[in-house]
Amino acid sequence: MKNFEDRLKGGHPNSLGNTVEVVEEVLSENGLFNELFNCYFSNDEIVRLRTSNAMKRICKAKKSILIPYVERFLTDIAQIDQASTQWTLSQLFGMLEKDMTDMQIGQAKKIMKNNLANHNDWIVLNQTMDTLTKWTKKDPELKEWIRPHLVRLTSDDRKSVSGRAKKMLDKISVS
Repeated sequence: MKNFEDRLKGGHPNSLGNTVEVVEEVLSENGLFNELFNCYFSNDEIVRLRTSNAMKRICKAKKSILIPYVERFLTDIAQIDQASTQWTLSQLFGMLEKDMTDMQIGQAKKIMKNNLANHNDWIVLNQTMDTLTKWTKKDPELKEWIRPHLVRLTSDDRKSVSGRAKKMLDKISVS
């Protein structure tokens, strides 16, 4: 045990704390990944935030470590009601798409569609718009589903959300 949960606690919520150090350890000893993954079930939201950040870093560096956990991301982690977890899922689904089954892709779409329709966090909305818009190239039904949501979000008071929605709307209009 490397006590990842304890090492990811504390400090300012917007800081990485020991995240990079933990990621380096997992990348050098892949068998430690499960301990890090289990930090998602911490009672501490900062630990869960940093765990999400670690997952993105590991996925970018060596996504093969995450592939056996795709099902758990779709079930266990998708149930965590925390914005950082939800925006990370959108990013991970985008990075892992080629390694997911059709059923897993369907479940990921369901999770992200729910987030786009019901979430209010600006990062969740932006990341979810990105991944779903990319996926519309292979899914005409998704393209039709997302269009009214993008139109709705073009009126969002937050410039990053409305700007992203306009950009994604333009993307689906030309494809």
